[in-house]
Amino acid sequence: MKQNNGMPAVRRSTTVLAVRHKNQCAIGADGQVSFDDTIMKATADKLRTLADGKVAVGFAGGVADALTLFDRFEEKLRIHPRDIRRAAVELAKEWRMDRALRRLEALLVVATRKELFLISGQGDVIEPDDGILAIGSGAPYATAAARAMVRHGKAMDAQSIVIEGLQIAAEICVYTNDNLQVIKL
Repeated sequence: MKQNNGMPAVRRSTTVLAVRHKNQCAIGADGQVSFDDTIMKATADKLRTLADGKVAVGFAGGVADALTLFDRFEEKLRIHPRDIRRAAVELAKEWRMDRALRRLEALLVVATRKELFLISGQGDVIEPDDGILAIGSGAPYATAAARAMVRHGKAMDAQSIVIEGLQIAAEICVYTNDNLQVIKL
């Protein structure tokens, strides 16, 4: 997405947060769909489960683009059913190299009980060191909140951290609401 002056445009979108903590994994997203300065919808579904519920995927960005990427990732999982890392790398390579896919504007978070990855169209496949991964305009707030809870909230499980982290992001980011969807793996 480019502005007229050649500088990247600011992307305003959602918040998706995934947390691996205490042998659990949860991923959550808010429900807000924004178009420019307008809230168009408050109850969007930005998460999917794949591979018989063993893999959860969330997106920030264009809905049609994300749905296309969900389908492509599911294809990669069928080819590499026991290797989510390989499926993620193969999707990132295809996304970056394919002329049509290259234009898709979205980010994906892919989660299993044991792994988390961010996948982008620039070929990025990033696995966080601390088991916390967020995307979208509320990502810095959700990440900071989740890190604080993991470090200091010993009694919290992954799902509780995701819910609280997204609620905190919704209090700060105008492109994130508190209508949450959470999947626990």
